[in-house]
Amino acid sequence: MIQSNSSLSIQKQCELLDLSCSTYYYKPVPEQSTDQAIMKLIDEEYTRHSFYGVRRITKWICIVHPEVGPVNHKRIARLMRIMGLKGIHPTRSTSHPNKENTTYLYLLRKVPILYPNQVWSSDICYIPMYRGFCYCTVIIDWFSRYILSWKLSISLEIDFCIEALQSALQINQPGIFNSDQGSQYTSPRFTNILLDKGVFLSMDGKGRALDNIFAERFWRSLKYEEVYLHAYENVREANQRIGEYIHFYNHERFHSSLQYRTPYQLYTGQGNV
Repeated sequence: MIQSNSSLSIQKQCELLDLSCSTYYYKPVPEQSTDQAIMKLIDEEYTRHSFYGVRRITKWICIVHPEVGPVNHKRIARLMRIMGLKGIHPTRSTSHPNKENTTYLYLLRKVPILYPNQVWSSDICYIPMYRGFCYCTVIIDWFSRYILSWKLSISLEIDFCIEALQSALQINQPGIFNSDQGSQYTSPRFTNILLDKGVFLSMDGKGRALDNIFAERFWRSLKYEEVYLHAYENVREANQRIGEYIHFYNHERFHSSLQYRTPYQLYTGQGNV
C-alpha cells in the first residue's frame, strides 16, 4: 500500500510495487456498476471476435445477455471508447491518434523475423477488475515472443508506455520498433527515445490489427489463462497476478509455435533445437 507520509518518496514506492506513477496520481471517475458488467461482456466478446463493431456487439449483448437490461448502440459505443476498443472495420485501437504527431510506414510486411531484437512491438490492452478497470501495456520481442517489460495504469496517459519502453531498453534495443498509430506511440516524447538510439519506427496500417499479431496473441493468452479466471479487487492485485502470469509465460509456458521452448529460452539462445 502506498503511503504519502512514508520516508520513501511516492516515486520510489511506485517503483517498488512496479506501478506507474500516473496510476497513483490519477483520480478515476467511477463507472456505474451496470456499465462495468456490460464492459466485461464487451471485453470478452471482443477478445473472441475482434472484427465485431458496435452494432454487432450491441446485438450480441441484447440476445445472449438480456439480464443486463436494455442497451443500445450509443451506450455500447460510449463504453467501447472508454475501453479504447474499436472493431477492425474500419480500425481497431486502444489508443487514439493525434493528427499533430508524425506517423510512420509499416515496415514489416513479408519481412522474415530471424533473430531476437530484430523487431519489438508494443500495444495496450483493457483489463477488467471486480470494481473498475485498468490498462496494461507490454513490449514484446517478435522472434521469441518474450515480454521484455510491462506496466499497468488506470488511465491512457502516455507515462506508463514510456516507463515500459525505458525498462525494456535497459535489457537491449531493437532494430525496428512497431506499434499502432495511437497518440501514446506517435508522441515525440515516445518516438524520440527510439529515434535517438537509431531505431527504425514502424506503425500498423489503419484497420490492420494483425500487423501487430504477436501482441494480439499475447493478449488473448493473458485474458483466457489469467484475467478472466480472477476478479481483481484492485490495481495492486491485478499488478501482482499479471506479473506472476507474465513470469510464467516467459519462463515456464511452452509454446508449440516455438517448438515447445519458452520465450526466455529462445530470446537468450538457450535450448536451441
